[in-house]
Amino acid sequence: METRTQKLERIASELLDLNKIERHDYVILLRYKMGINRYGPAVSAPGPQSPSSAGGGAAPAAAKEKTAFDVKLEKFDPASKLKVIKEIRAFTDLGLKEAKDLVEKTPSVVKKGVTKEEAEKIVAKLKELGATVVLE
Repeated sequence: METRTQKLERIASELLDLNKIERHDYVILLRYKMGINRYGPAVSAPGPQSPSSAGGGAAPAAAKEKTAFDVKLEKFDPASKLKVIKEIRAFTDLGLKEAKDLVEKTPSVVKKGVTKEEAEKIVAKLKELGATVVLE
């Protein structure tokens, strides 16, 4: 049986061994399991809440404009595959192999949680190369 310190050191070293995409997915999973979203605790988090505020708080939140977008590569022109890989490497910090794998498993999300302006720039660049890209 390992001590608490050994367990934490083992977990930390395993996390450091993950690549960038795996780390990102891990953070999302951890936030989900803890009930935390990007903007703070989830609605179901414990705390004082009156019955009238429980139902009324959801409608205004849904009416807000979306601020974080995911850029999804739907398909691309096979002749421009190398250019698409290079462009994906330019706006992500992926290595050549990771970017190539990401492009080859289209449709796939190539950038998560970006602002609308940044997402539109990425979409424009990829569309110039003959790729079909959507914002989610």
